[in-house]
Amino acid sequence: MNHRNKARVTGAIAVASAVAMTLAGCGRGSDSSSSGGSSTGITDSTITLGITTPLSGSTAGPGTCTVAGMKAYFGSVNAAGGVKFGDGKTRKVEIKALDDAYDPQKAKANYDQLKGKVFAMTAGLGTPTNRAYREAAIADKVPQVLVATGDPIFSDTGQSPYQLGLVPTYVNEGEAFGKLLASSSKQHTVAILSQNDDYGEGYVEGFKKGIAGASNIKIVKQLTYEASDTSVDAQITQLAATHADVMFNAMSVTPLAIASLQKAQQVGWKPSWFLPSNTSSPTAILAPGKASAYPGVYSTSFAKTPQSPAFAGDADVKKFLSDLKEYANYKDAPEFPHCMWTYIAGATLEKAFENMTSPTRTDFMKALRNISDFKAPLMLAGTSVNTTTDGQPAVSKVQVQKYNGTGYASATTFG
Repeated sequence: MNHRNKARVTGAIAVASAVAMTLAGCGRGSDSSSSGGSSTGITDSTITLGITTPLSGSTAGPGTCTVAGMKAYFGSVNAAGGVKFGDGKTRKVEIKALDDAYDPQKAKANYDQLKGKVFAMTAGLGTPTNRAYREAAIADKVPQVLVATGDPIFSDTGQSPYQLGLVPTYVNEGEAFGKLLASSSKQHTVAILSQNDDYGEGYVEGFKKGIAGASNIKIVKQLTYEASDTSVDAQITQLAATHADVMFNAMSVTPLAIASLQKAQQVGWKPSWFLPSNTSSPTAILAPGKASAYPGVYSTSFAKTPQSPAFAGDADVKKFLSDLKEYANYKDAPEFPHCMWTYIAGATLEKAFENMTSPTRTDFMKALRNISDFKAPLMLAGTSVNTTTDGQPAVSKVQVQKYNGTGYASATTFG
């Protein structure tokens, strides 16, 4: 997405935030207000959702997408009359979105600003930012659901009774690629570069789980970097010296992902490459990183990619792009998968709303955690929404895909 469209989307978000209805507040730790037993953020005609996500800084691209996907889905639903809730009332969905610049302190401040105005928090991007207010949301009994983090703590009802993750856990993704690599008939050496936090550790844990017992796979070097680092050139140079034929790069920072692909080529190292789903955009990362120079770039997905020729005529993709343009002021095909993820999240929320029999957060959480094998729009074959398994996010199955120069194609074998 170009800078002009980013500005338009951010501007649209600011306008929506300014005009969205501010509803009756609630007391700390209380699930209902004094108005007929309804929770904060819901009336007979509207329900208000809050989002804190990066709309500026290095993660503004995917962060802006998290809001755009949600606005696109519910913009279309609202235009058709709204959501028919299980209590018999039809409500329109309003969204309040604030920028946290991927800063945990700002995310917590945003939550504090929104908690007395919204029914639930949703869709926000990032592990540290979502963790920043998780405990407060639990204490306040404010749902924090379908958030864009693969941290498993958000899907553990014992630790997080008012939370639910959206995307597959980091372990899910890492394991999927590990299993694909282990199925290869050839010997492989692997170099690992991972973010020095729960994000990177989860991906590496999953990868090692996937290759466990495989005699054809050897990890030759493993390094880390900090999410605040501005360069990983030194790590790439060290890893290149191993001459590993596979690079497992558990990285969440877009500029660093691009720089890693570029640096490896500069030092003459061209392994096959694994990138997480959130840093694998064909246009925003792989193209500037000149990823076509590598024998293979792999990632995982559960959503259809609009840029892929395989989905050029897909009805879901056509409607999604139309909704994105009309209701989120997002003119181009999205560069990041987060737009598709939160469009899927919107459909999942609508499903839960339809099954709510009372306008309370408690009933909402009950309905949300009772969705099984729901095939939301844009989901790939073999994937679905299932919220009934404790410890797993709403989407836990992924497809491993290989970059084909323009988009991704399903990969059932390595190489």
